[in-house]
Amino acid sequence: MHFRTQIKNVTMVNEGRRLFGTLVIDDNRIDEIIEGQDADPVIPADEIIDGSGCYLLPGVIDDHVHFRDPGLTHKGDFASESRAAAAGGVTTVFDMPNCVPQTTTLEAFGEKCRIAAHKSVVNYGFFFGATAGNAYELERLNPRKVAGIKLFMGSSTGGMLVENERVLNAVFEHARLPIMTHCEDTALITHNMQQAMAQYGPDPSVIHHAAIRSREACVRSTRQAIELARTWQKRLHVAHLSTREEVDMIPANDALITGEACVGHLLFTEADYQRLGTRIKVNPAIKTADDRDALRQALSTGKIYTIGTDHAPHTLREKVGGCVKAASGMPLIQFSLVSMLELVDAGVLTLERLVQLMCHNPATLLSVENRGYLREGYMADLVMVRPQSPWTLTPNRIQSTCNWSPLEGHTFRWRVERTFCNGFPIYNRGHVTDEKFRGQAVCFTR
Repeated sequence: MHFRTQIKNVTMVNEGRRLFGTLVIDDNRIDEIIEGQDADPVIPADEIIDGSGCYLLPGVIDDHVHFRDPGLTHKGDFASESRAAAAGGVTTVFDMPNCVPQTTTLEAFGEKCRIAAHKSVVNYGFFFGATAGNAYELERLNPRKVAGIKLFMGSSTGGMLVENERVLNAVFEHARLPIMTHCEDTALITHNMQQAMAQYGPDPSVIHHAAIRSREACVRSTRQAIELARTWQKRLHVAHLSTREEVDMIPANDALITGEACVGHLLFTEADYQRLGTRIKVNPAIKTADDRDALRQALSTGKIYTIGTDHAPHTLREKVGGCVKAASGMPLIQFSLVSMLELVDAGVLTLERLVQLMCHNPATLLSVENRGYLREGYMADLVMVRPQSPWTLTPNRIQSTCNWSPLEGHTFRWRVERTFCNGFPIYNRGHVTDEKFRGQAVCFTR
């Protein structure tokens, strides 16, 4: 028995254009897209939603999250953080491998899949972590089930740091999937930290974070990653670019090398350390207003290919301290879409371009099957947003376990009205509607 949902009188934004009309969901897929006021399908719907005044977008695909499951679930887990995703209009997430145990073996990968299948209310996929000892295993990864390879060329915990040139070449040689890199030069960061500690004490204030995890550390490592990708002709996606120099290095509209901008680097500058302290301490560090502006400009030039969050919750207790003691990372997935919609209002990018960067391009980057677009026959992953509907972020609205946000107190002008995942209305006007619903493991068309 099919259940049909009709969303009428809504402005759909998809593939560079806007279309006013009706979208019909049949069970879990988009069945019809019809142009026109009060357009009705031939087969009547079981439920009719009037989308007047709203925009309907493909569900956001976040290519970069840390949902802390398994092993770090006091910070968050796939249940809590997927609820936060749903509340933010995100219908598919790709989780990183630095959990406990790290996702660097096929056994650990299988366990993460089982955890997400049991807990997640949105769709999911996983990156496999490269290490100094598993380069040859990368050839064994199933291209239909693994999102890509995460390579920490700096700033890693545990045994995931890969900086030896021979091992780096082995990773690029044996990789058969897209490689996402975290690029910071560890030796330079260590040197900078020693100097800072000698000058400012054992735990320098967070205001020194951008000097310690310096622009040169990012530039040096990103340059090396790009050279490796060109040498081995492997698909490279450089995560969380944070400097103007890195943006300049990324070729525009390139099929081999692309860059990601994260929401935090698009919103904040180093001046915000005075106001927000360690709440915006992330790696790579938030840097200057000029760097932020370069990232914003690159959203429309083809140099930035995706917008992710690097969603990484910590407890507030773990955020106490300075450059040494305070944990790096912040929770942003619930408010990424509404934050980027404010950049649309500010003229930084168009709504069509936002959809390209947050929905279409992540699907293309990872070869996601039948998601990321409003197309008949595709999975009905959708988000309906309403402009000019102000609300203020207070802790009671936060779904993440950590229960804080660097955006607390901000009044947003856009509101996520409804989120549909595989045709199911998982979020409706402030509430996750059914926590028993489960998303699906994403498949890849490779």
